[in-house]
Amino acid sequence: MSSIKVTVWNEFQHEKNNERVKAIYPEGIHATIASFLNAEEGISARTAVLDEPEHGLTEAVLRETDVLIWWGHVAHEDVADEIVERVRQRVLEGMGLIVLHSGHASKIFRALMGTNTGSLKWRDDGEKERVWVIESAHPIAAGLGEYFEIPKEEMYGERFEIPAPDELVFISWFEGGEVFRSGCCYKRGLGKVFYFRPGHETFPVYHQAEVQRVIMNGVRWAVKGEGAKVTYGRVAPLEPVR
Repeated sequence: MSSIKVTVWNEFQHEKNNERVKAIYPEGIHATIASFLNAEEGISARTAVLDEPEHGLTEAVLRETDVLIWWGHVAHEDVADEIVERVRQRVLEGMGLIVLHSGHASKIFRALMGTNTGSLKWRDDGEKERVWVIESAHPIAAGLGEYFEIPKEEMYGERFEIPAPDELVFISWFEGGEVFRSGCCYKRGLGKVFYFRPGHETFPVYHQAEVQRVIMNGVRWAVKGEGAKVTYGRVAPLEPVR
């Protein structure tokens, strides 16, 4: 059986300009995520970043990508609209998409959700986050307990301006009292989209085992399944028209 082909996309800006972030992710957030994915049997991960030609997301790369993982923060508007549309079309064709943390405000997530997904409450005080599993039988929750905790994180709070998820797997609670829909699943065309909240760049969130497990589970969930053949456009009748 062939490996699931994953492309991990990161704008890769903070790691160049912020020593605190560089100390946690010296090779970039994308490299950290790709590393633990490549250690998982049946997954093969590559990376792409904003400053590459076509942001590293050429037509050839996307054709060979089963699941695209997206991390962005300060450079959302620097992503070319042409590339956003290219990614959107691939999702509609069946490529999986996992959007992480501040990628909620990315052009691609806004385009697929059709709402102002950047609208939410936030506070960067290094609070404890408790991520509650509310759909224990969901494949993305495999291997987790009833909840897991992240010692220090940026707070996101409701209202989060997203469409109601097709499936809500996780809800987060923060020390300041806020809650947040932090594991949201959608279907768009033939593709699956998973938004996962944790992952602020100044905390070592992607080094945490439970977070890695969720992302690995998300990759396997987001892969397009084998389904029936579909035909679009004008066709001849299957039976004589009387």
